[in-house]
Amino acid sequence: MNTKQKEDTATLEILQAIENQNDVTQRHIADKLNVALGLANSYLKRCVHKGLIKVQQAPANRYLYYLTPKGFSEKSRLTAEYLSNSFHFYRKSSDSLTKLFYECEQKAFKRIVFCGLSELTEIASIRALEHDLTVIGVWEPESNTKLFLDLPIWGNINEIPEFDRCILTALDKASRYYELLIKNPGKEKVMTPSILGVDVSS
Repeated sequence: MNTKQKEDTATLEILQAIENQNDVTQRHIADKLNVALGLANSYLKRCVHKGLIKVQQAPANRYLYYLTPKGFSEKSRLTAEYLSNSFHFYRKSSDSLTKLFYECEQKAFKRIVFCGLSELTEIASIRALEHDLTVIGVWEPESNTKLFLDLPIWGNINEIPEFDRCILTALDKASRYYELLIKNPGKEKVMTPSILGVDVSS
């Protein structure tokens, strides 16, 4: 996700939050965006500067936020853009993953592990159901949870039961995870969807 996409996503989430609750706090915005309070404040100020929201002081040092007509219009535009991008991402991801799944079937690689938790992992889990494969779980060293869609999650790749191939499904951490995977379990066991754009030539 590039800088503009990140800003558009943050703006959309702020506008949606304010539409749902005009007395939303900066802390709530920061938690929703998963950013520091200062950055959330910066995003809010940017929205005010663009004329998307207006601020009114309330008792007890609180603030009320309202969407302006321009804010409602921008929220509609960003929502449509998000849905369009999401569909495009799903289609490209599906095509990329399906090629790998067919390759697994042709080479009798039955037991598959997904590597990395992301939107791509969800899509992979859905599309894998269409193939003669067994997804045994997910490797995600930075996860605190133990299950994903009823699949076990392992933080240590050495703890995973025997598998034939691992498919890289991380997004933001794709290159870093790929480097870890080619060391263990080894490059010959790693399959990478083309949508990730990871350099696998070295």
